[in-house]
Amino acid sequence: MNRDDEKRIAAKMAKTLAMMCVRNTGLETLHAGIVPVTHAGDYSDVRVIDADGREIPWNDASHLDDDQIRALMKEIVNRLYTFNVSIDDPDFRDRVDRWARIADRWDEPDEDIAFFRALAEED
Repeated sequence: MNRDDEKRIAAKMAKTLAMMCVRNTGLETLHAGIVPVTHAGDYSDVRVIDADGREIPWNDASHLDDDQIRALMKEIVNRLYTFNVSIDDPDFRDRVDRWARIADRWDEPDEDIAFFRALAEED
């Protein structure tokens, strides 16, 4: 298989996994709600006021607490695990193929060079 075919298959798989295993998770709960207005375009003009009356710049505010990120990551890992252990089931494979056709409408992925840098920093 040539490199272009490998990249095409990897892109299709990445989009399908993102759609089936990451979308419609706790991310949707985080995405729901009122989106603040920013006139600056970078949210530097948006503030959060917490229950203690502290005014926190939007870009400095944590948008997830430890329990929320832990629950989100667990949900995504469980979905990825379930995907991987179910991939040989013909009925599941049919569902994957249906979702893959929908995911084909998404933008094509780009290689994330920062991903490699982050991994190198962890070594």
